[in-house]
Amino acid sequence: MTVTWEELGWERVATGVGRCRLPGWDCTVGLVVGEGRALLVDAGSSLAEGARLRMRAEELAGLRVTDLALTHPHFDHVLGAAAFAGAEVYAAVGADTVTADELRADAIRCGLDETTATEAAETLVRPRHPVSGEWTLDLGGGRQVLLANVGPGHTAHDLAVLVPAGPGSPEVVFCGDLVEESGEPQAGPDAVPSHWPAALDRLLDLGGEDALYVPGHGAVVDATFVRAQRDALAARFGVSL
Repeated sequence: MTVTWEELGWERVATGVGRCRLPGWDCTVGLVVGEGRALLVDAGSSLAEGARLRMRAEELAGLRVTDLALTHPHFDHVLGAAAFAGAEVYAAVGADTVTADELRADAIRCGLDETTATEAAETLVRPRHPVSGEWTLDLGGGRQVLLANVGPGHTAHDLAVLVPAGPGSPEVVFCGDLVEESGEPQAGPDAVPSHWPAALDRLLDLGGEDALYVPGHGAVVDATFVRAQRDALAARFGVSL
């Protein structure tokens, strides 16, 4: 019996493409299904959360998660990565310079249980494939996904994932926290505000006017929303467009 995206608490965004919003920090995780390969975008905030994600993603895909793209090195997006044993892991070049101790401390500061944070940090998976420009990932069945290093912006190491349009399906761009819909974009000490608006311009160049943009937190948005957020960030940080 085939289950639907909705039955497992996921939102179908396009053919073979979906996402779910995790409890706690409302972090978005994406799934792109090919023929023989499946890509997960981000991994959740703990080993237990990562394990639940893997189980549901593989039930939806009908095959194991073979590839994992991490949009940026923040705990709520990466600490579940160890649950994806055997998967090829991609991230923007330099993402591995953020230490396990930094991720653990940030997770605890944001309210994650100390034991849970420590367990995830001690088993932290480092990306095997650093992306410095663009990387085309072939998932089989004619489905190719583009991984693009579009930062810095929200962090020094921001990766976007572009799923090209298919028959009856729009292009989909997984933005990580370069775009947030459920609240104002968060600019922590590792943000690079002077480059953030330009990073959003690169997202818009990737997806175009008709794409669906999946933020790191919140509802799926369109190009108009991304452009407005770019303008707001430029005004907030005094960046000329």
